[in-house]
Amino acid sequence: MASIDELFKKPLPVGSGKRKLDPTRDPNEFYKAAKLGSQDDVKSKGKAVSMEEEGGEEEDDDGYAGPELPPDLDGEDGADDEEGRFFGGGMERQTAQAMQYIDENEEDEAAVEKFDSAWVRRFALNFEKKISKNAELRAKFESDPQKFMASEADLDTEIKGVSILAEHPELYTEFSELGCVGSLVSLLSHENTDIAIDAIQTITELTDEDVEAEPEQWDTLANAMLDADLVELLSQNLSRLDEENEADRAGVYYILNVLENLASQNTIAEKIGQDSGLLSWLLSRIQRKESPVGQNKQYAAEVLSILLQSSPKSREKFASLEGVDTLLQLLSQYRKRDPAKDSDEEEYAENIFNSLACLVDEEVGKQRFLEGEGIELALIMLKEGKFSKPRALRVLDHALGGQWGAGACEHLVEAAGLRTIFGMFMKKQESQNIEHLLGIFASLLRLLPGGSAGRIRTLAKFMEKDYEKIDKLIKLRRDHASRLFPVEETIEKERKRLDEEEQEFMAAEWLGRRFDAGLFPLQLIDVILAWLVAEDDGAKKKIQSVLADRDETLSLIRATLQEQMEGLQDDEPEQKDVKDMLGTLLQFL
Repeated sequence: MASIDELFKKPLPVGSGKRKLDPTRDPNEFYKAAKLGSQDDVKSKGKAVSMEEEGGEEEDDDGYAGPELPPDLDGEDGADDEEGRFFGGGMERQTAQAMQYIDENEEDEAAVEKFDSAWVRRFALNFEKKISKNAELRAKFESDPQKFMASEADLDTEIKGVSILAEHPELYTEFSELGCVGSLVSLLSHENTDIAIDAIQTITELTDEDVEAEPEQWDTLANAMLDADLVELLSQNLSRLDEENEADRAGVYYILNVLENLASQNTIAEKIGQDSGLLSWLLSRIQRKESPVGQNKQYAAEVLSILLQSSPKSREKFASLEGVDTLLQLLSQYRKRDPAKDSDEEEYAENIFNSLACLVDEEVGKQRFLEGEGIELALIMLKEGKFSKPRALRVLDHALGGQWGAGACEHLVEAAGLRTIFGMFMKKQESQNIEHLLGIFASLLRLLPGGSAGRIRTLAKFMEKDYEKIDKLIKLRRDHASRLFPVEETIEKERKRLDEEEQEFMAAEWLGRRFDAGLFPLQLIDVILAWLVAEDDGAKKKIQSVLADRDETLSLIRATLQEQMEGLQDDEPEQKDVKDMLGTLLQFL
């Protein structure tokens, strides 16, 4: 006898879209291919004309639209059909009448249902009954699936019915308070994986970002799911689903979708990122060899990237699982080879680079990056890569920055990376690449020990060829200042029209607009110039000379550094270190 799992298999194909599965063909498209007329006849798409309307005259066969009439329909044999069983087209009269009744009443019936508190209480009661009945029959007839198959079908239908709540998120709170969220989540451990997959898909729909729920409504639902051990149950299902099976592959997709939905809140993302089983599964899934890269492999890389961006604790946890070394190995295949444009593989590689950039922000991540020869790999990509070049540059910027970046800075110099970095700077680059190069220069000047060979070699790069790097820096400064100036003028006009309280309210928006206009790279440039002024008299004279061409002075640089200092806090260690550095540089300006 077939198992209950086989009886309930409903393949759910995974599509090529980022968030959506390919829709299955709706069987209702084949239904109602014909509509009943007022005389209980089936209307064809063409315009059928009865013989009576033509005065009873027979038409040629060639002019008749539609299938032939049943034989002897109008003869004596037809009259002998005492039950009146058949009429035009051979359909039973009772069936035709039933179809006509459905057609006439379906619109009215659709408007009857009212979704309110009374409805959700009735639905909750029925939902719990279906779960209990199925559990009871499964326990009673464990060895005879035919005995509980009907209850399984009823439960399956009821689970899918829960998704209607996504259209009525105002009922989320009451649904949660009734305990139904916990019951829904508990179905993820159901023996029938198809039941578990349907429950996961329903949870996906309820937590989707397109649901128009208020924050407190969404939070109530999400917290109730987490309290019911949703993350652990999702992790367990990832272990038991076999992606060789189409339905199970769809189930994995839905689990990743739920994780993405929940990770939209950092506190929840941090909790998810502490689940060792889940992180281990993601690490294993992104390593699975596939040609071409499949949707679930790409999606696993994306979910991993989201989790690592959301929480330092998740980054530290993942780094402890040898995650950095694994990512370096996966990215090594893109040293020279580019993934196909707009493919799942391209998005997969992008997410792996994003994950690595997040990991090297942490102390343990930087250490693992150096041990895995990450700097050497990045330098190869800068020389030989195309797709990988800007992404490797971003990773280097993150690896060298922050309070633990000194070791990476020294390693870059030892690996002969200065020539590559400064060579890129003197060539035409996209604005994002320029910003990362500036970040690397600022980190080198800040973190390389004074008087060390690495620092001397870095300063020498700025001074070679008659300080050509300084000319390029000041040109970039003026470009960014020209884009920033009109934005600051507009903000100043707005500021004058507002009182003090309104100005405080607008401060964050104004700062965001200034950053969009190029404030951050301008700040980096001025920090670099301030370091050069402090380190070398020749560099100071060169900077003053170039600024004087437009009647500018070091006061411009001083003003930028002063503003940066005012925005930093003493209670955060890294910000305090930066603030102390800026204070020291100001003394030289």
